[in-house]
Amino acid sequence: MEKSKPEKQKQLGNSLNTYARYSSLAFQMMAILLLFVFAGYKLDSWTEWHFPLFKLLFSLLGVVLAIYFAVKDFLKKP
Repeated sequence: MEKSKPEKQKQLGNSLNTYARYSSLAFQMMAILLLFVFAGYKLDSWTEWHFPLFKLLFSLLGVVLAIYFAVKDFLKKP
């Protein structure tokens, strides 16, 4: 049996909402990582140390925060 038109449109709308939700999550994670790596880079250039300590620490902190926000968004009901 073929599905009715309103049911197909509803299913298409749900899949587009899901796609938009996860696309925005990817951009949010990328923005968090870039911001923290850039901040670490600037701090390292300001301190003029030979070992990139702040870049390393801030990148790890950015990854942890990006994963935290991703999990928080996954657990949130649509």
